[in-house]
Amino acid sequence: GQIPIDPATGNLVTGDIREQTRQVMENGKAILAAAGCGMDRVVKATIYLKNICDFAMVNEVYGSYFPAEPPARATVEVSHLPKDVSVEIDFIAAK
Repeated sequence: GQIPIDPATGNLVTGDIREQTRQVMENGKAILAAAGCGMDRVVKATIYLKNICDFAMVNEVYGSYFPAEPPARATVEVSHLPKDVSVEIDFIAAK
């Protein structure tokens, strides 16, 4: 899974949930690219939220990365995430 860490600085992105989600998605996109894959190859994602009330804002950003056919997805609220972030997303991609 990816959390909102800026790879250039190693610092957490601490803006609103949209900014955090955007960073998570960019991190996932970069990892997929390094593996010779793209977001279009994602078949499943799991979104972990500290506050399920953030779902609509996270979904807005998440959806912008999958304009054609979004992959299967599960979203769950959890009590604690690494580094006490608000969002973590993991992806499964088929190459």
